[in-house]
Amino acid sequence: MTRKKLADGVYLTCLPARKFKTSLLSAQFVTPLRKETAAACALLPAVLRRGTVTYPDMGSLAARLDRLYGARIDYTVRKKGENQCVGFVASFIDDSFTPGGEKLLEPVADLLGELVCDPATRHGRFVPAYFESEKTNLIDAIRSLINDKRDYADSRLLREMCAGEPYGVPRLGDEAEAERLQPKKLYALYQELISTARLELFYSGSADRRRVEQALLSAFSALPRDVVRDIAIPRDHVARQEVLRIEEAMDVTQGKLGMGFSCGSSDTAALLMGNTLFGGSSNSKLFLNVREKLSLCYYASSLYHRQKGLITVSSGIEFDKFQQAYEEILAQLEAIRKGDLEDWELEGAKSTLLNAYASMGDSQGKLENFYLGQAATGQSEPPEMLAQQVREITPERIFEAMGTVTLDTVYFLKGKEAAE
Repeated sequence: MTRKKLADGVYLTCLPARKFKTSLLSAQFVTPLRKETAAACALLPAVLRRGTVTYPDMGSLAARLDRLYGARIDYTVRKKGENQCVGFVASFIDDSFTPGGEKLLEPVADLLGELVCDPATRHGRFVPAYFESEKTNLIDAIRSLINDKRDYADSRLLREMCAGEPYGVPRLGDEAEAERLQPKKLYALYQELISTARLELFYSGSADRRRVEQALLSAFSALPRDVVRDIAIPRDHVARQEVLRIEEAMDVTQGKLGMGFSCGSSDTAALLMGNTLFGGSSNSKLFLNVREKLSLCYYASSLYHRQKGLITVSSGIEFDKFQQAYEEILAQLEAIRKGDLEDWELEGAKSTLLNAYASMGDSQGKLENFYLGQAATGQSEPPEMLAQQVREITPERIFEAMGTVTLDTVYFLKGKEAAE
């Protein structure tokens, strides 16, 4: 892996790979996540994907991609730490597999550059029909979150726990902000974004690095660069003095218990292992004890938010099992703090993490997503280095790090009947 600065605020990460039949090319703008602009930034790549000056509609754009042997370009909206990453990911046949040795890197890069720098417009703003259509799609996507109660509960927990912090802002923004979007303001934001936001470019394939650099420098030669803003470096969540407790009633048949914990340790590798032991795998204490042995949950898992120093627990329960499940989740955390672990649990957790890092190289998409997360949060360690850190973890470090984990927020989604 190599990472190089191509221009002011423009960086290229090359991930050489010859074992894939496809190449991947990604262009991602990284901008601080803000409640006021999250929905607009989420809408932007969807509108840009509708057409360019040369290919002004979806039909002509699709025809161009067909001529590039079925290449694909998808728009993306991701949340990495306290930054929002928006842009495009292209997948196309690697040059070493094209008929007659035809080169696809340059034309695909040119098309990416045109989507970003030369979108289809009308009278100095985005095509009204494209704007309205994609705005409706965005609002529908935001509203549809409530249809998956597990995702909804997880999102609500983070929003409540990190209220007032960028990390609490949803990836797509909120519905009220999306409703207020106007074509003129979106175009102004577009001009600001491509001028001032950091642009992270990624390539995975068999092409020589210098050729990739030249292709992208040419494709993005029209990119305006003003004073490039810094990315937002995430700040650790400050633990509450008193646990915040939120209850919500809906027409649901299964309760959702979410618990947010603040981590007081900076030993990331130890917390990663500790979370894997707690609820981060199918061999974890939450899964084997709370779910399987005691049958208190339909599901129970935990997630370590490395960039923010948080651990969140997600579980589905019967309404009347709230107190039992709540107490048992805390009991399993306490068991890790005290070192109440078997050797097979430690080995299983270590194996889970090492396998995850090792398998990352089997997917270009996973590699791109990983390195985007690193770039967007100011990190630089490759998967191999993180794996080595896991190998060096001692049980004592795990117990010490997990000893700093304290309950911060509890969210419970219950049925309307249970609320009466």
